[in-house]
Amino acid sequence: MPMNANQLSNELDLDYKTTQHHLELLVENNVLMTMGDNYGKTYFLTDQMEANLDVLDEVARKANLDDVAVGGDDA
Repeated sequence: MPMNANQLSNELDLDYKTTQHHLELLVENNVLMTMGDNYGKTYFLTDQMEANLDVLDEVARKANLDDVAVGGDDA
C-alpha cells in the first residue's frame, strides 16, 4: 500500500526527517518511485524492485531478518 513520508514514519515509529532522508536515498537509487508532490507524495517500489523481491527476501532470510516482511505473505 503506497504511503507518504509521514504515514511511513508513523507506521515504522521513526523520526519523520530520518524517514524522509532514507526515502530520498531509495528514490535516488531506483528502489522507490514517487507520485504526487509535497505532503501528498507517495512512494512505490520501482518495477525493477518488484521484479527482484525474491532476492530481497533471500537477503533478509540470510541476515536473519525473518520479522521483516518485504514481499511474502504480509506484503
